Amino acid sequence: MSEQTGQAATKPQSTAPPASRPAPGKQAAAGQPDELGPGRRRRRIVWACVTAYLVTNFLMFLRFFLPRTLFEPKTQFTIGRISDFPFGVDTKFQKDFRIWVVRNAERLFVIYARCTHLGCTPDWKEGEVKFKCPCHGSGFDSEGINFEGPAPRPLDRAHVELSAEGEIVVDTGKLYAWPKGLPSQFNEPGSYISV
Repeated sequence: MSEQTGQAATKPQSTAPPASRPAPGKQAAAGQPDELGPGRRRRRIVWACVTAYLVTNFLMFLRFFLPRTLFEPKTQFTIGRISDFPFGVDTKFQKDFRIWVVRNAERLFVIYARCTHLGCTPDWKEGEVKFKCPCHGSGFDSEGINFEGPAPRPLDRAHVELSAEGEIVVDTGKLYAWPKGLPSQFNEPGSYISV
């Protein structure tokens, strides 16, 4: 009986060949688990983070040398012919170009729609026949002359001229003002067109 118990105590040997590991740097075969150790995975994650950080900083470095320009609307544009504007104040260009076209019996001129107090855009009040600034209550008559509120001087006028085709060309890059205590520039050539 001692022989039988001795044989039962020993384990039977497996006849299957041992599983082969993939060579370093090669992928495991389909169906086999990835044999990368936790240390190797951590190193890959750390290097990926360092690379992403360096690439981001390099892109920011390059962006520093590119110009940051603001694209503003054109300052010179055409608005039509003199016959297109009836007597009074025309507000159709207020939204696009921030101007009003004013025509009276003698002249056509363009008022730049910026309050001389703090730069707000006044509104044309047809019923009251005046420009009224919504910010602080400055009032201007139909020619842009201040008569109420804190505005220190009249509204500026834009440069106007006729093109060879008879179109009105407005240039808001050149403004005519009436500085406080100084003579008016509203009668200078270019500040109006004679009708």
